[in-house]
Amino acid sequence: MWDKKTVFRSLIFAVFYVAAVPCGSFAENWQESKSDHFVVYFTKDKKFAQDVLDKAEVYYERIARELGYPRYSEFWMWERRVKIYIYPDHASFIKATNQPNWSHGMADYRTKQIVSFTWSTGFLESLLPHEMAHLIFRDFVGFKGEVPLWLDEGVAQWAEEAKRGDMKRSVKQLYEEDTLLSLRDMMKLRLMDIRDQSRTYILSTITKKGERASLILGTDNLITIYYLQSVSLVGFLIERYGSDSFAEFCRQLRDGKSLQDALSFAYPTRIQNLNELEKRWREYIAEDR
Repeated sequence: MWDKKTVFRSLIFAVFYVAAVPCGSFAENWQESKSDHFVVYFTKDKKFAQDVLDKAEVYYERIARELGYPRYSEFWMWERRVKIYIYPDHASFIKATNQPNWSHGMADYRTKQIVSFTWSTGFLESLLPHEMAHLIFRDFVGFKGEVPLWLDEGVAQWAEEAKRGDMKRSVKQLYEEDTLLSLRDMMKLRLMDIRDQSRTYILSTITKKGERASLILGTDNLITIYYLQSVSLVGFLIERYGSDSFAEFCRQLRDGKSLQDALSFAYPTRIQNLNELEKRWREYIAEDR
């Protein structure tokens, strides 16, 4: 099963994404490196800054292509470049951003900034593509439509290509154990309002036999399952029906359609409503070996 700390860290990134990024005492010491779509600000480790810049360009191309998003003129170019701030160490990062002590990075959707520190664990392989996917996704769908949290977080996790195999195996295990959340419960959950780590939740599932059943979950297990299902749903839509249909689905949400209407528009012969999405998705999990 997926590491619960990894999942919880992803949740906290989402909670703090609108925080302003302060430069603090480093404001006068920043050096910068630029590429077509990014500016990396750093104070001393130029090699790490260049590694970040190179990886960011690679991820930019791959994420936009996999999500099927149109490459419109001057997207993230010139003054629209995404800014990546790399503090010299963990302590200075925490002091400047006021993040929890275990945090290794943060992102701001609205100002298109990503912040971390030199040689942050997993930054290049996981955190950077995760946060870039959030930024690309929100650039495309905006903030006005009916965009469920599972879609936003699923897109970001799907960008962590190295973890896809582990995530698929974990979801398959949940399916075999009949511990997947029903999609209707996923839609109703307000995950960002969860504060009590000791609380127990009674939720619904559908067994492999198609029967309705109840799940009793603690907070940690609920968050873990929710995030695993989120990435699985996004992976299913992209792998089974392609990036172009996925982009159309997101475009319909951006333009104000409900989730159900957006599904039926993008997948007219396959998915007409939430029940059909759940059915097709569970078939996809069952077939995965």
